[in-house]
Amino acid sequence: MENTETLRGVLPVLQLPYHPDESIDWESLAREIDWAYANGAEGVVAAMVTEILRLTDDERDELAENLVKKNAGRGPVVMSVGDESTHQAVRHTRAATAAGVDALMAIPPIATRALPKEKIRYFEAILHATHLPLIVQDASGYVGEPMPIDMQADLVRRFEGRVMLKPEAQPLGPNLSRLRKAGGPGMKIFEGSGGIALLDSYRRGICGTMPGTEIVWAIRAEWDALVAGDLERATALQGLIAPLIYLQHGLDGFLAIEKLLLVRQGVFSNQIVRGPVGFALDPETEAEALRLFDGLCTMCGREERA
Repeated sequence: MENTETLRGVLPVLQLPYHPDESIDWESLAREIDWAYANGAEGVVAAMVTEILRLTDDERDELAENLVKKNAGRGPVVMSVGDESTHQAVRHTRAATAAGVDALMAIPPIATRALPKEKIRYFEAILHATHLPLIVQDASGYVGEPMPIDMQADLVRRFEGRVMLKPEAQPLGPNLSRLRKAGGPGMKIFEGSGGIALLDSYRRGICGTMPGTEIVWAIRAEWDALVAGDLERATALQGLIAPLIYLQHGLDGFLAIEKLLLVRQGVFSNQIVRGPVGFALDPETEAEALRLFDGLCTMCGREERA
């Protein structure tokens, strides 16, 4: 795929299952992909909540290969290739391209306050190393620093038809609107807050959303309601989705609650996250997450209950 036409709608970011020794559980990953498609996914993504930055180079290569194989052409596969150096990002880009993924996504380096010109060179190098589309991800809602609006819009214009955006810098809504104004009406943007800002982002012109996998069925229900113009149902769903996502503080907060809910739904057999981690569920947070999850199940007519 050499354009962005199939990259739209609900593309969940997969969580990565592990065996007790923290090796990757490929069988459970295949089950998660099947479950995601059965519950409304229109493609799959490997990114920050897939614990990309906690994998070895060999594991990242193997992940890209497994995603393509287990996806079996059911929708686009998006693979994150960002890293701390341009050299490493290009290395991941070439490996993911060779594995046969449909598109790439990249955050800028997060350990270095790179100069704007250096960030531009970083993304240019990724684009020059592949023919695939690239989603430029500003993940500064939980890691790194915000990317300048003009820089993102310039990449879209100069690499026409190949660059999409996933802005996560605060304030989400106004920044999204600023991006659209800077880049023009043809700019394609994904909502990247896990669904917490889906309703507002949709009204500002996004082409899709990249939530976690654990409630992909609820996100798809809200997306379908928005597409159909059913603002009342979309608002009701958002009223439970937003507080559930709000509980997920930082990357490790997303991982803890998303894996909790995947276990509850029989997709994962454990909640293992590679450490060290910066967040641990306390009993009150877990109970609130499960209460909100139950409410979403009721609203969407599902039988799962915590």
